[in-house]
Amino acid sequence: MAKTLTVRDPGSRASLKRVFQTLGYEVIPFKKTEENVLKYVPKDVRLTVTASPAKGQDATVDLTVKLREHGYTVAPHLSAQQTLSRQHLAEIVARCREAGIHEVFIVGGDPTDTPTEFKDAHALLVALHELDHGFTDIGIGGHPEGHPSVSDDVLFDALAAKAPLAHHIKTQIVFDPKVILNWARELKRRNIDLPVHIGVPGAVTRAKLMRVSGGLGIGESAKFLKKQQSLFWRFFIPGGYNPDKIIKGLLPHMGKADNNIENFHIFTFNDLEPTEAWRTSTLENLSS
Repeated sequence: MAKTLTVRDPGSRASLKRVFQTLGYEVIPFKKTEENVLKYVPKDVRLTVTASPAKGQDATVDLTVKLREHGYTVAPHLSAQQTLSRQHLAEIVARCREAGIHEVFIVGGDPTDTPTEFKDAHALLVALHELDHGFTDIGIGGHPEGHPSVSDDVLFDALAAKAPLAHHIKTQIVFDPKVILNWARELKRRNIDLPVHIGVPGAVTRAKLMRVSGGLGIGESAKFLKKQQSLFWRFFIPGGYNPDKIIKGLLPHMGKADNNIENFHIFTFNDLEPTEAWRTSTLENLSS
């Protein structure tokens, strides 16, 4: 479990307290996710539910609706590779509207064996805006470390195309605050002016991370492990990972004119009990 995050400077303490009061948690739609959210997560913590290729898009929406019924503010991930058609999208939008869900996160997603009408996140966003969707907060993904087979200019151009159709950017996990900050500054330089929420792993143990990856299904587990190999590497080196390092490294730059870093988004990997204990203990320390 991560240690309680502490800072001494009064201004930094106030900023850090605001950050921890508004953290969001990302959860995966597994069998016991609803039960564990209810057990460990207060209703004032914002939630997002991932779109798992092994479970399908409807499992994400099902869990989102259930959590909303319990009183949480929750956003489903909608994947271009799992939303099968415009009709399917319209059905999802109708379910969200009926449940009082006003937030959504749009991703391209990993290809599946079932073809869809949407080639990427931008296509899904365009189709979403052709509907009377009712969402007041639409998120899109950011990749501060880039992509091995796509140039940075192509990635920034794709973000620039999606930005007018969205309200904020959530990043993938990156461990180096300098990389994140440079990327956020480049966004600003390119006039991509959306608020940025930085993705950070929570207080998850490496054993739990491996169990979570195993629960994704054989094919999806292999993809997960490949994509998260940097994360595993960090967990298996003593002292190699601590969420506090990322948050404290970026805290002095929040609110500065050269970037739009606004908040942090916690990838819990469904390890909710220690993640919430970390958040709660940090808030208690900052209030003392």
